[in-house]
Amino acid sequence: MKIIFEADIKCISCNGTGLYSGMGESDEAAIVCNTCKGTGCSHIKQEYEKFEGRKDLKKNIKRVYQSNPGIKIGNGNGYKLEDFGGMSYEAWKAGNKFKIGMEMRKFSCPCWWYQSVNYKLKPNWIECAWGKTFSQCSSFPNKSKCWERWDKEFGGILNV
Repeated sequence: MKIIFEADIKCISCNGTGLYSGMGESDEAAIVCNTCKGTGCSHIKQEYEKFEGRKDLKKNIKRVYQSNPGIKIGNGNGYKLEDFGGMSYEAWKAGNKFKIGMEMRKFSCPCWWYQSVNYKLKPNWIECAWGKTFSQCSSFPNKSKCWERWDKEFGGILNV
């Protein structure tokens, strides 16, 4: 079933003023807002399908991961899907939550992983390679020790 939402709203670009004054205009100058053409009003129309439950995948997905920090996930080159953490598609579909230990620990460090999963849990350790890529960090070859430390400092406070 299709649902159409339509409304006149305060223009987000100009905050309803109809004018825009940005980097190219001095404090005493403005241009007509390009979004609302000076009216201060934007008309939005969005068509939706009513949510009637999560659909099954058509693909042959076997495993689900909470995030991907930029690593090619897949079977091959001596790796199995399980080597990348995550859980089975069946477990995810059944509503299981991601838990500590399901991170991509073999390939990322806690700083790299939690930057995309939950920034509040990203460690701010002095040893981390600030200004470099994560894999250039001097601790990266021994990232299992970083994970051990993360488990002690953060692991008990939440269910991922």
